[in-house]
Amino acid sequence: MSKDSSRTQEPEGSVFSHGIFYSARQALRRHATGGNVLIAATLLALIVANIPAINTYYFEFWTQEVRLQVGDFNIFSHSGEPMNLLAFINDALMAIFFFSIGLEIKREVLVGELSSFKQALLPIVAAVGGMAVPVLVYWFLSRGTDYSGGAAIPMATDIAFSLGVLAMLGHRVPLSLKIFLTTLAVVDDIGGIIVIAAFYSTHIELTLLFYAALLFGLLLLGSLLRIKSKLFYLGVGGVIWFLFLNSGIHPTIAGVLVAFCVPATPVFAPKKYIKIIRRSISNFKGDEDDVDLEKRTILGKEQMNWLKQVESASDKVISPLQDLEDSLHQVVNFVILPLFAFANAGILLLGMEPASTFEGISLSIICGLVVGKFLGIFSFSWLTVKLHLAPMPAHASWSMMAAMAMLGGIGFTVSLFIATLSFNAAVPEQAALLEHAKLGIVVGSVLSGLLAFVWLHLVLPKGVAPDAVEED
Repeated sequence: MSKDSSRTQEPEGSVFSHGIFYSARQALRRHATGGNVLIAATLLALIVANIPAINTYYFEFWTQEVRLQVGDFNIFSHSGEPMNLLAFINDALMAIFFFSIGLEIKREVLVGELSSFKQALLPIVAAVGGMAVPVLVYWFLSRGTDYSGGAAIPMATDIAFSLGVLAMLGHRVPLSLKIFLTTLAVVDDIGGIIVIAAFYSTHIELTLLFYAALLFGLLLLGSLLRIKSKLFYLGVGGVIWFLFLNSGIHPTIAGVLVAFCVPATPVFAPKKYIKIIRRSISNFKGDEDDVDLEKRTILGKEQMNWLKQVESASDKVISPLQDLEDSLHQVVNFVILPLFAFANAGILLLGMEPASTFEGISLSIICGLVVGKFLGIFSFSWLTVKLHLAPMPAHASWSMMAAMAMLGGIGFTVSLFIATLSFNAAVPEQAALLEHAKLGIVVGSVLSGLLAFVWLHLVLPKGVAPDAVEED
């Protein structure tokens, strides 16, 4: 049997599996590489923040005002006051990050790992455990203190860092475990979004919120009317972001909600696209055009028009949702997240007592990430499999699952973000808590990553995993 004929006889489930494998491969390639840049930005921030000759410039740099004005109106303003650079990164640029997360969540629900309930149940339940137990661990250690309000800090899993650790182990990691971790991280992001929306909103300005609701209605109407213009959704979304910023609802939530309104269907169906391509290409007349094209470096006017038809059709066969997600991932992974890490991970260690790393809020966060995440993900996964609600990932053992649960303790990006929302750096007492919270996040994430890497290195088969060939 030929290779081509064997492909034509692939069962429908195999086609679905290839779709999942493709999704996991894309996530691994995007986030693992971005994770390396994120690590470099974090290390650079820690170094710069602790060099006496330049750390003053580092900390003062983030207090610079950011303005984009039309007359007296400053777009980057909050309650009439201009945003500083740190607020711009955390409230504006991170809204783009959460917009990309919203696009990813919508795609996963429609065609990815979350489109099949049976396929997604194990990582969904594991993610719930991985959010609930760390919060309980943190609450138990912090109850009655002035930092008990930061209980949501250790509930996050950083997909960039965690997939970066898996990438270091190469083809030894079963693809099913990468799919498990990717899906868990997506569900974890959903939980983080819900927490930010529910617990980190201030005094609500109902009038501004009403205007934002009207604009959301406009976006939904545009989606129903099959408006495919990305500029329409981004432009209206930008106004919604400003209204959220000044209404008391955290502006990053606007990014997620706008993403849910972006259409997932293309202008051209694939069948129509193929017809346009064939019709345009057929205008080139075989051998005659081959000779003509070899002689010239500049296309004729008709040839340009034919190729522009192909280009236009290619743009319209990709849905706005997938196009935006693909366009944004480079900006998010290589600019926004590293810039966020560089701005927020600069912890002044010179004035801290080494013992303070393992006490107070730092200890609560470390225990939440290292112990709470591990217990939550592993125990909830074990119960789900033992109750026959979902199968184990293919080619995985419980030792591997335990290592993956430990890997979930890499909280970093979203944990840092929630920490900045939990404690106000402008208040001296809370600023000290924020610094120790950041320290706990970094230490807890590094410990979880190192322990998970060593654990996986010991328990994974020495050769290539049976399904690793799918990554090639």
